Amino acid sequence: MAAMVEGIEGRPALLLQHLIRFDTSNPPGREAECVDAVEDLLRAPGVKTARYENAPGRPNLIARLPGRGEAPGLLFYGHLDVVPAGTGWTYPPFEGRIADGCVWGRGALDMKGGVAMMLAAFLRAARENPPPGDVVLALFADEESGGTHGAKYVVDRHPEVFRGVRYAIGEFGGFPLRIRGRVFYPIQVAEKAPVVIELVVRGAAGHGARPMRGGAMAKAGGILRRLDGHRTPIHITDVTRRMVEALADHLTRVDGLFVRRLLHPASTDRLLARLGAPGRDLEPLFRNTVNATVIRGGDRSNVVPSEIHIGLDGRVLPGFSPEDLMAEIEPAFHGDAEARIVSGETAGTDVDLGLFDLLGRLLVSQESGAVAIPYILPGSSDGRHLARLGIQTYGYTPMNLPPDVPFFETIHACDERVPVAAVDFGTEILHSLIRVGAAVAT
Repeated sequence: MAAMVEGIEGRPALLLQHLIRFDTSNPPGREAECVDAVEDLLRAPGVKTARYENAPGRPNLIARLPGRGEAPGLLFYGHLDVVPAGTGWTYPPFEGRIADGCVWGRGALDMKGGVAMMLAAFLRAARENPPPGDVVLALFADEESGGTHGAKYVVDRHPEVFRGVRYAIGEFGGFPLRIRGRVFYPIQVAEKAPVVIELVVRGAAGHGARPMRGGAMAKAGGILRRLDGHRTPIHITDVTRRMVEALADHLTRVDGLFVRRLLHPASTDRLLARLGAPGRDLEPLFRNTVNATVIRGGDRSNVVPSEIHIGLDGRVLPGFSPEDLMAEIEPAFHGDAEARIVSGETAGTDVDLGLFDLLGRLLVSQESGAVAIPYILPGSSDGRHLARLGIQTYGYTPMNLPPDVPFFETIHACDERVPVAAVDFGTEILHSLIRVGAAVAT
């Protein structure tokens, strides 16, 4: 077990460094030792904590900081599990090395960096006068595998721990998006819903020494090529429309006209391509997406398999269903595979922007000239589970990342890292949020 150092709660980057040193790769997760260390930190200023566990060694930690009763409760939540590290790292992924001004390691961005910021702000507030409303800190297990043992379990079985909470702060949002010379900070107010689809491709089996053309392997290859080139239809949701209009309002007249044309489906893809890297980040907000992520088939090198299974990771925009996605990608496998929806959700379309202006002002106060914009998370988070309790999540882990630390290209990749200055930046903003509370949104 990695030991915490004295006074670490006042140094968010060192706190992050120690959180990274707990290998909580999911599977299997093993969040318990990390929770032990966090719980010790919370108990030091007298914060009461509780654990809720659905599987051995996979606890969820809840702490509540009582407020003055002048504002709705505010929830800070994050997850302690991370995806497996893989190979190819500059520094060992669970060392938490601080080098070149950054904390390096698996989870630096997703999302132990956000947890370190929340925890540091929460601990600071615990030693001060009570905030306007209660502040709840929830650290979940199992987010990277859907939250069965984490947020979903706590929401289903222990909803009382969120009593009085109206707004939640979670991942992802508050990172810089640079477009046409301006810096924008997307704040996530909605998210796409996950869909898992399985394709089963069949063909004749045979001996590996005998040429077998047009079999399951060949069909699977054709499907993968078609999926790679397939473009699902453009959809303009309400949040994306608000985002584009906010972008356009803060650009020059010419650039603003250019950006507004993103709202015309016939032009969207061409204009996204012209935007370069920002366009690649924005594309998932305009369409339902799918990627082939798992292929299974064959168990011997000398046997041509009769069956290939292709797993697809789909994400649907708010208001769209798994069946909608299936219909949109069907041309890529028509006649060559049987398809079934393994699991799927439909993201809600109700958005409460009551806290958005405050969150934007806090960001802009730390970076002059920046603009906050509403945003749809292209993936999915634990926020979708909290939404079932009527809690509005804002993806808001503010990080003033430089251009050489791109946000989405670094998450789940080798050399995941976050600048020390960005962790300090976010901690200050989150602490300010606790002190102000959600009173302005009542």
